[in-house]
Amino acid sequence: MHWDFATNGFVHICGHRGHSTGAPENTISAFRATRALGGTTAEIDTVLTADGEIVLMHDLSVDRTTDGSGVVADMPLAAIRKLDAGSWFTPDFAGERVLTLTEALAIARDLNLGFEVEVKERRDLPRYARQLAEVLEDPADMERVMMISFDHAWLYWLKTQIPGIKTGGIIHARHTDPIRVATSAGLDQLSIDLSVWHPDDALQLHDAGIVNRCHAYAPTMIERLNRAGLDPLPSLRDWLAGELIDTLSGDDVGWVAAVVARAGVAPDGPSS
Repeated sequence: MHWDFATNGFVHICGHRGHSTGAPENTISAFRATRALGGTTAEIDTVLTADGEIVLMHDLSVDRTTDGSGVVADMPLAAIRKLDAGSWFTPDFAGERVLTLTEALAIARDLNLGFEVEVKERRDLPRYARQLAEVLEDPADMERVMMISFDHAWLYWLKTQIPGIKTGGIIHARHTDPIRVATSAGLDQLSIDLSVWHPDDALQLHDAGIVNRCHAYAPTMIERLNRAGLDPLPSLRDWLAGELIDTLSGDDVGWVAAVVARAGVAPDGPSS
């Protein structure tokens, strides 16, 4: 798959942790909902188990999003497989399981969905990289993945370990030289919050061959900004229509898809 608007001719619609307003995050149901609502990619979160498996989990512990308790790094995969990862959201999702990255990629292949894989691992990043290389052994899986992190230095090192892997650095601030931020770490993408996303930066990034993802939060946040007289939607639609954004992400995939469609840059079919 391709990550840039120039090649695709459309803006990727990305579900943050999947369709996380309508399904438990990082689960099969969230990914199916993402695709059903028009999503082409999903942002997911990953950490290592005690026995070195990469699993989908936003937090370092299982407490918030399962019926269990404990730190993921201290739990073997067999124990994590027994947890219910859906009933915390609503009883309708009881029985959802924590996925390994390998399992999630199989689902992504079936759905024709790309993954922005955020690395939440902190204890043993070298071990994570070794396991990641095994998980992404199939070139088709590697092509489907953009590895993202706040740790740009680690992403730079990761490229020395897994040739050909694509990486995206997450930033929550506007930098004086976004090109240097990206190129100093060998990044293919900058993932930028809507609050600090700027069209001048996007133009510079595109000129340098670097894509961007704009993260637009949940509709409730946009509504609060609107009530305060700070509605970001008119500018966001202009940037989308101007082909400045490569991926737009948010918690409600249906909302993201509608914004992209109104700007006239929605995908006509499955991502390529």
